[in-house]
Amino acid sequence: MSQVYEGYERQYCELSANLSRKCNSAAAFPDGEKKKQEVSELQAGLDEADVLIRKMDLEARSLQPSLKATLLAKLREYKSDLNKLKREVKKLTLPNLYRPGQEDLMESGMAGVHELSDVDSAIDKSKKVLTSMTRRMSRNKWIVGSIIAALILAIIIVLYFKISH
Repeated sequence: MSQVYEGYERQYCELSANLSRKCNSAAAFPDGEKKKQEVSELQAGLDEADVLIRKMDLEARSLQPSLKATLLAKLREYKSDLNKLKREVKKLTLPNLYRPGQEDLMESGMAGVHELSDVDSAIDKSKKVLTSMTRRMSRNKWIVGSIIAALILAIIIVLYFKISH
């Protein structure tokens, strides 16, 4: 493995661990200046981690194919971890104004009474759309297959006449 890649990987792992710890500690802070400062530091760290991943990606793509596949698989894991961290930081930036109201609705059992019929109708619509898409897809496959068969048949006929004459 490349020493440059290993250096980037080591930096990323350390940065990721620090960001994860900071994210957990920032979640404990109430909304205020301290939390805003922590979130801005987290976002700067996420940007730095993004840059490191891009550097690792470039370095991995320049290596031998045998190493390239394993390193790119690791990179996919790192990218998914980074996306999880980004979602957690995004949750931290959302205001907590509406959460108590949502919890009250959920506890009272009234949430979803009107939404259940809307959800069912949306599911029914999506099923109809998916079945029509499936039908169109299979019809298109048959059309393309028949065109290919006709072209092959035409090529065979042309070759037969060329060879026989």
